[in-house]
Amino acid sequence: MKQSKRYRSAIKAYDSEKAYSLEEAIDLLVAMPRVKFDETFEASGMLGADPKQSDQMVRGSVVLPSGTGKKIRTLVFCEPEKEAEAKEAGADHIGTQDLIDKILKEGWLEFDCCISTPGQMRLVSKLGKFLGPRGLMPSPKTGTVTENISFAIKEAKRGKIDFRMDKFGCIHVAIGKMSFSKEALTANAKAFVDALNASRPSSVKGDFIKSFYLSSTMSPSVKITI
Repeated sequence: MKQSKRYRSAIKAYDSEKAYSLEEAIDLLVAMPRVKFDETFEASGMLGADPKQSDQMVRGSVVLPSGTGKKIRTLVFCEPEKEAEAKEAGADHIGTQDLIDKILKEGWLEFDCCISTPGQMRLVSKLGKFLGPRGLMPSPKTGTVTENISFAIKEAKRGKIDFRMDKFGCIHVAIGKMSFSKEALTANAKAFVDALNASRPSSVKGDFIKSFYLSSTMSPSVKITI
């Protein structure tokens, strides 16, 4: 694949074999040539957990202190008596079977976070094969299956993200926008690393985070020390 002049210039600005501190990596990314749109700030890495072992699955959530840089659209499945609470908390879409049918029949996905009360999960479970691979399925582990839907909605709006190790033992998440200040980018990156370390399964031995990188949408990845 042919690389652009901008990308080649970015590669020359650092040593791709070297591991930098988190702050140094962010300085390098901010200094790289920019494109015309606001790129996403991304974190990725290889974990020392075995995705084939059920007791080593890595999954969690974190509220990014600087937010995500995007408006989070929330979908809430709840009982009729909780709809007013969900609306007051700022939910963008509220419903039950009507929205389940819309997702399954129309492939509707105009939301970024899906929240459900425990009582609705019997119906919502039908969406598992559709929402699961997209990281949108409600789960008690990420606080998106809860009776306290008001709190869950507000957390999502504040900049809560969910993360999950893939079948290759890798992790990849968006943790902000390159238009953020260096301080904001650093705060988000540190918060994610702390949350990732906190999600370490007790059965994992040795190094948990084997390699870790920061990048923007159109930049090369910069390796950092953890």
